[in-house]
Amino acid sequence: MEHRLLGKDGPQVPVLGLGAWPLAGGMGSVDEKTAISTVHAAIDNGITLVDTAQSYNNSEALLGKALKSGYRNRCFLATKVSRDYSPQGIRAAIENSLSQLQVDYVDLYQIHGWNPAYPIAESMRTMAQLQAEGKARYLGVSNFNAQQMAEALQTARFQSTQPLYNLVDRGIEAEDIPFCEHAGIGILAYSPLAKGMLTGKHSLETEFPADDERSRISLSQGERKARYLQAAKALDTVARDKGISLVQLAIAWTLRLPAITCTLVGAKHPDQVLEHVGATQVKFTPDELARIDEIGKGIQA
Repeated sequence: MEHRLLGKDGPQVPVLGLGAWPLAGGMGSVDEKTAISTVHAAIDNGITLVDTAQSYNNSEALLGKALKSGYRNRCFLATKVSRDYSPQGIRAAIENSLSQLQVDYVDLYQIHGWNPAYPIAESMRTMAQLQAEGKARYLGVSNFNAQQMAEALQTARFQSTQPLYNLVDRGIEAEDIPFCEHAGIGILAYSPLAKGMLTGKHSLETEFPADDERSRISLSQGERKARYLQAAKALDTVARDKGISLVQLAIAWTLRLPAITCTLVGAKHPDQVLEHVGATQVKFTPDELARIDEIGKGIQA
Protein backbone atom coordinates (compact mmCIF):
# COMPACT_ATOMS: atom_id res chain seq x y z
CA MET A 1 0.00 0.00 0.00
CA GLU A 2 1.39 3.38 -1.01
CA HIS A 3 1.57 6.00 1.76
CA ARG A 4 1.56 9.78 1.50
CA LEU A 5 2.32 12.55 3.95
CA LEU A 6 -0.79 14.00 5.62
CA GLY A 7 -0.16 17.73 5.34
CA LYS A 8 3.07 19.53 6.08
CA ASP A 9 5.21 17.56 8.55
CA GLY A 10 2.33 15.17 9.23
CA PRO A 11 2.22 11.40 9.53
CA GLN A 12 2.43 8.93 6.67
CA VAL A 13 -1.00 7.48 5.94
CA PRO A 14 -2.21 4.99 3.31
CA VAL A 15 -3.64 6.36 0.08
CA LEU A 16 -6.86 4.45 0.79
CA GLY A 17 -8.94 4.90 3.91
CA LEU A 18 -12.08 3.13 5.10
CA GLY A 19 -15.10 5.41 5.49
CA ALA A 20 -17.33 3.98 8.23
CA TRP A 21 -20.67 5.54 7.27
CA PRO A 22 -21.93 2.53 5.24
CA LEU A 23 -20.89 0.10 8.00
CA ALA A 24 -23.24 1.88 10.39
CA GLY A 25 -26.24 1.29 8.16
CA GLY A 26 -26.23 4.67 6.45
CA MET A 27 -26.64 3.02 3.06
CA GLY A 28 -28.70 0.02 4.10
CA SER A 29 -28.41 -2.42 6.98
CA VAL A 30 -25.17 -4.33 7.61
CA ASP A 31 -25.04 -7.05 10.26
CA GLU A 32 -22.44 -6.52 12.96
CA LYS A 33 -20.37 -9.62 12.15
CA THR A 34 -20.01 -8.59 8.50
CA ALA A 35 -19.20 -5.01 9.48
CA ILE A 36 -16.44 -6.11 11.85
CA SER A 37 -15.05 -8.51 9.24
CA THR A 38 -14.98 -5.63 6.75
CA VAL A 39 -12.95 -3.45 9.14
CA HIS A 40 -10.51 -6.31 9.74
CA ALA A 41 -10.18 -7.00 6.01
CA ALA A 42 -9.39 -3.33 5.38
CA ILE A 43 -6.66 -3.12 8.02
CA ASP A 44 -5.23 -6.53 7.09
CA ASN A 45 -4.90 -5.31 3.49
CA GLY A 46 -3.20 -2.02 4.27
CA ILE A 47 -6.24 0.27 4.51
CA THR A 48 -5.19 1.32 7.98
CA LEU A 49 -6.82 4.77 8.05
CA VAL A 50 -10.37 4.41 9.41
CA ASP A 51 -12.65 7.45 9.40
CA THR A 52 -15.91 7.87 11.28
CA ALA A 53 -17.92 10.63 12.96
CA GLN A 54 -20.13 11.43 15.92
CA SER A 55 -23.14 11.51 13.57
CA TYR A 56 -22.46 8.19 11.80
CA ASN A 57 -25.21 6.29 13.63
CA ASN A 58 -23.56 3.62 15.82
CA SER A 59 -20.30 3.48 13.86
CA GLU A 60 -18.07 4.56 16.74
CA ALA A 61 -19.46 1.82 19.01
CA LEU A 62 -19.08 -0.69 16.18
CA LEU A 63 -15.47 0.32 15.64
CA GLY A 64 -14.87 0.05 19.37
CA LYS A 65 -15.66 -3.65 19.01
CA ALA A 66 -13.83 -4.10 15.71
CA LEU A 67 -10.58 -2.53 16.88
CA LYS A 68 -9.95 -5.00 19.68
CA SER A 69 -7.30 -7.76 19.50
CA GLY A 70 -4.56 -5.40 18.38
CA TYR A 71 -6.37 -3.76 15.48
CA ARG A 72 -6.42 -0.36 17.21
CA ASN A 73 -2.63 -0.30 17.30
CA ARG A 74 -2.51 -1.02 13.58
CA CYS A 75 -4.79 1.78 12.43
CA PHE A 76 -4.85 5.58 12.11
CA LEU A 77 -8.20 6.35 13.73
CA ALA A 78 -10.09 9.47 12.70
CA THR A 79 -13.44 10.79 13.88
CA LYS A 80 -15.37 14.07 13.79
CA VAL A 81 -17.46 16.28 16.00
CA SER A 82 -20.82 16.83 14.30
CA ARG A 83 -23.51 19.52 14.60
CA ASP A 84 -22.60 21.37 17.82
CA TYR A 85 -19.26 23.17 17.41
CA SER A 86 -19.43 25.21 20.60
CA PRO A 87 -16.58 24.61 23.08
CA GLN A 88 -18.99 22.67 25.29
CA GLY A 89 -20.33 20.68 22.36
CA ILE A 90 -16.87 19.75 21.12
CA ARG A 91 -15.71 18.64 24.55
CA ALA A 92 -18.82 16.55 25.11
CA ALA A 93 -18.43 15.00 21.66
CA ILE A 94 -14.79 13.95 22.08
CA GLU A 95 -15.49 12.36 25.47
CA ASN A 96 -18.41 10.42 24.01
CA SER A 97 -16.37 9.38 20.97
CA LEU A 98 -13.47 8.14 23.08
CA SER A 99 -15.90 6.16 25.22
CA GLN A 100 -17.70 4.63 22.22
CA LEU A 101 -14.44 3.83 20.44
CA GLN A 102 -12.96 2.46 23.68
CA VAL A 103 -9.73 4.43 23.22
CA ASP A 104 -7.80 7.10 25.13
CA TYR A 105 -7.15 9.25 22.07
CA VAL A 106 -7.84 9.47 18.35
CA ASP A 107 -5.21 10.07 15.70
CA LEU A 108 -7.25 12.72 13.88
CA TYR A 109 -10.11 14.81 15.26
CA GLN A 110 -12.10 16.86 12.76
CA ILE A 111 -14.83 19.48 12.66
CA HIS A 112 -17.49 17.87 10.47
CA GLY A 113 -18.72 20.99 8.68
CA TRP A 114 -18.74 24.77 8.54
CA ASN A 115 -21.51 26.37 10.57
CA PRO A 116 -21.52 30.18 10.93
CA ALA A 117 -23.63 29.84 14.08
CA TYR A 118 -20.47 28.81 15.89
CA PRO A 119 -17.48 31.22 15.78
CA ILE A 120 -14.69 29.26 14.14
CA ALA A 121 -12.05 30.83 16.40
CA GLU A 122 -13.75 29.39 19.49
CA SER A 123 -14.15 26.00 17.86
CA MET A 124 -10.54 25.82 16.71
CA ARG A 125 -9.25 27.02 20.08
CA THR A 126 -11.10 24.17 21.76
CA MET A 127 -9.79 21.68 19.19
CA ALA A 128 -6.23 22.86 19.88
CA GLN A 129 -6.79 22.42 23.62
CA LEU A 130 -7.91 18.82 23.07
CA GLN A 131 -4.76 18.22 21.06
CA ALA A 132 -2.61 19.69 23.85
CA GLU A 133 -4.38 17.42 26.33
CA GLY A 134 -3.44 14.36 24.26
CA LYS A 135 -6.97 13.44 23.22
CA ALA A 136 -6.17 13.95 19.53
CA ARG A 137 -2.79 13.63 17.85
CA TYR A 138 -3.77 15.77 14.86
CA LEU A 139 -6.62 18.10 13.93
CA GLY A 140 -8.64 18.43 10.75
CA VAL A 141 -11.71 19.97 9.16
CA SER A 142 -14.35 18.62 6.79
CA ASN A 143 -16.46 20.30 4.13
CA PHE A 144 -14.61 23.63 4.45
CA ASN A 145 -13.76 25.69 1.36
CA ALA A 146 -10.51 27.61 0.89
CA GLN A 147 -11.80 30.79 2.52
CA GLN A 148 -13.13 28.89 5.53
CA MET A 149 -9.88 26.97 5.92
CA ALA A 150 -7.93 30.23 5.82
CA GLU A 151 -10.09 31.64 8.60
CA ALA A 152 -9.69 28.52 10.73
CA LEU A 153 -5.92 28.61 10.31
CA GLN A 154 -5.80 32.03 11.94
CA THR A 155 -6.56 30.36 15.27
CA ALA A 156 -5.01 26.89 15.13
CA ARG A 157 -2.98 24.71 12.83
CA PHE A 158 -4.75 21.68 11.40
CA GLN A 159 -3.41 18.84 9.32
CA SER A 160 -6.18 17.89 6.94
CA THR A 161 -9.43 18.69 5.19
CA GLN A 162 -12.11 16.28 4.01
CA PRO A 163 -13.98 17.35 0.84
CA LEU A 164 -16.32 15.67 -1.64
CA TYR A 165 -14.36 14.68 -4.75
CA ASN A 166 -15.07 12.33 -7.62
CA LEU A 167 -15.16 12.20 -11.42
CA VAL A 168 -18.29 14.33 -11.55
CA ASP A 169 -17.98 16.49 -8.41
CA ARG A 170 -14.77 18.40 -9.12
CA GLY A 171 -15.49 21.70 -7.41
CA ILE A 172 -12.39 21.57 -5.21
CA GLU A 173 -9.99 21.70 -8.15
CA ALA A 174 -10.17 25.44 -8.83
CA GLU A 175 -9.41 26.92 -5.38
CA ASP A 176 -9.39 24.37 -2.58
CA ILE A 177 -6.66 22.05 -3.88
CA PRO A 178 -4.25 24.93 -4.69
CA PHE A 179 -4.92 26.41 -1.24
CA CYS A 180 -4.15 23.11 0.48
CA GLU A 181 -0.96 22.67 -1.51
CA HIS A 182 0.19 26.16 -0.54
CA ALA A 183 -0.82 25.82 3.12
CA GLY A 184 0.47 22.29 3.59
CA ILE A 185 -2.91 20.72 4.33
CA GLY A 186 -3.57 17.09 3.45
CA ILE A 187 -6.72 16.16 1.57
CA LEU A 188 -8.87 13.18 2.52
CA ALA A 189 -11.23 12.92 -0.44
CA TYR A 190 -14.58 11.29 0.26
CA SER A 191 -17.31 9.78 -1.91
CA PRO A 192 -15.11 8.79 -4.90
CA LEU A 193 -17.91 6.48 -6.01
CA ALA A 194 -20.67 9.06 -5.41
CA LYS A 195 -22.36 6.71 -2.94
CA GLY A 196 -22.43 3.95 -5.51
CA MET A 197 -23.67 6.01 -8.44
CA LEU A 198 -20.28 5.62 -10.18
CA THR A 199 -20.07 1.84 -9.82
CA GLY A 200 -22.17 0.83 -12.81
CA LYS A 201 -24.49 -1.15 -10.51
CA HIS A 202 -27.49 1.18 -10.65
CA SER A 203 -29.91 2.56 -13.20
CA LEU A 204 -32.56 5.27 -13.36
CA GLU A 205 -35.05 2.63 -12.24
CA THR A 206 -33.09 1.73 -9.10
CA GLU A 207 -35.11 2.36 -5.95
CA PHE A 208 -33.35 2.31 -2.61
CA PRO A 209 -34.98 0.96 0.57
CA ALA A 210 -36.16 3.34 3.26
CA ASP A 211 -33.20 2.55 5.55
CA ASP A 212 -30.76 3.65 2.82
CA GLU A 213 -30.01 7.39 2.76
CA ARG A 214 -29.97 7.25 -1.04
CA SER A 215 -33.76 6.99 -0.96
CA ARG A 216 -33.82 10.58 0.35
CA ILE A 217 -30.73 12.59 -0.65
CA SER A 218 -30.38 14.65 -3.84
CA LEU A 219 -27.22 12.85 -4.97
CA SER A 220 -29.26 9.81 -5.99
CA GLN A 221 -32.34 11.59 -7.27
CA GLY A 222 -33.45 13.17 -10.53
CA GLU A 223 -31.04 15.08 -12.77
CA ARG A 224 -28.04 14.62 -10.49
CA LYS A 225 -28.50 10.86 -10.43
CA ALA A 226 -28.82 10.88 -14.22
CA ARG A 227 -25.48 12.73 -14.58
CA TYR A 228 -23.67 10.17 -12.44
CA LEU A 229 -25.18 7.27 -14.34
CA GLN A 230 -24.30 8.88 -17.67
CA ALA A 231 -20.71 9.26 -16.49
CA ALA A 232 -20.60 5.68 -15.24
CA LYS A 233 -21.79 4.31 -18.56
CA ALA A 234 -19.21 6.25 -20.56
CA LEU A 235 -16.34 5.56 -18.16
CA ASP A 236 -17.08 1.85 -17.98
CA THR A 237 -15.79 1.57 -21.55
CA VAL A 238 -12.50 3.15 -20.49
CA ALA A 239 -12.24 0.76 -17.55
CA ARG A 240 -12.92 -2.27 -19.74
CA ASP A 241 -10.28 -1.17 -22.23
CA LYS A 242 -7.82 -0.93 -19.36
CA GLY A 243 -8.79 -4.27 -17.84
CA ILE A 244 -9.99 -2.87 -14.53
CA SER A 245 -13.37 -2.35 -12.92
CA LEU A 246 -15.22 0.95 -13.04
CA VAL A 247 -14.92 1.10 -9.24
CA GLN A 248 -11.14 0.84 -9.48
CA LEU A 249 -11.00 3.47 -12.21
CA ALA A 250 -13.04 5.95 -10.16
CA ILE A 251 -10.90 5.47 -7.06
CA ALA A 252 -7.58 5.51 -8.91
CA TRP A 253 -8.54 8.67 -10.79
CA THR A 254 -8.83 10.63 -7.53
CA LEU A 255 -5.36 9.45 -6.53
CA ARG A 256 -3.75 10.69 -9.75
CA LEU A 257 -3.16 14.00 -7.98
CA PRO A 258 -0.34 14.06 -5.41
CA ALA A 259 -2.36 16.63 -3.45
CA ILE A 260 -4.93 13.95 -2.63
CA THR A 261 -3.34 12.33 0.40
CA CYS A 262 -5.95 9.62 0.87
CA THR A 263 -9.23 8.63 -0.71
CA LEU A 264 -11.89 7.45 1.74
CA VAL A 265 -14.02 4.63 0.38
CA GLY A 266 -16.96 3.06 2.13
CA ALA A 267 -17.52 -0.69 2.12
CA LYS A 268 -20.20 -3.05 3.43
CA HIS A 269 -18.41 -6.34 2.81
CA PRO A 270 -14.81 -7.66 2.81
CA ASP A 271 -15.04 -8.48 -0.91
CA GLN A 272 -15.54 -4.78 -1.69
CA VAL A 273 -12.41 -3.95 0.30
CA LEU A 274 -10.34 -6.28 -1.88
CA GLU A 275 -11.62 -4.63 -5.05
CA HIS A 276 -10.77 -1.21 -3.65
CA VAL A 277 -7.22 -2.28 -2.80
CA GLY A 278 -6.69 -3.16 -6.47
CA ALA A 279 -7.22 0.50 -7.39
CA THR A 280 -3.93 1.48 -5.72
CA GLN A 281 -2.01 -0.36 -8.45
CA VAL A 282 -3.70 1.53 -11.32
CA LYS A 283 -1.71 4.16 -13.21
CA PHE A 284 -3.07 6.16 -16.13
CA THR A 285 -1.34 7.21 -19.34
CA PRO A 286 -1.71 10.83 -20.49
CA ASP A 287 -4.05 9.64 -23.25
CA GLU A 288 -6.26 7.79 -20.78
CA LEU A 289 -6.46 10.81 -18.50
CA ALA A 290 -7.37 13.00 -21.47
CA ARG A 291 -10.10 10.55 -22.46
CA ILE A 292 -11.51 10.48 -18.93
CA ASP A 293 -11.34 14.27 -18.70
CA GLU A 294 -13.19 14.66 -21.98
CA ILE A 295 -15.98 12.43 -20.70
CA GLY A 296 -16.14 14.43 -17.48
CA LYS A 297 -16.39 17.73 -19.32
CA GLY A 298 -19.23 16.39 -21.41
CA ILE A 299 -21.14 15.35 -18.30
CA GLN A 300 -20.58 18.70 -16.59
CA ALA A 301 -21.59 20.78 -19.60
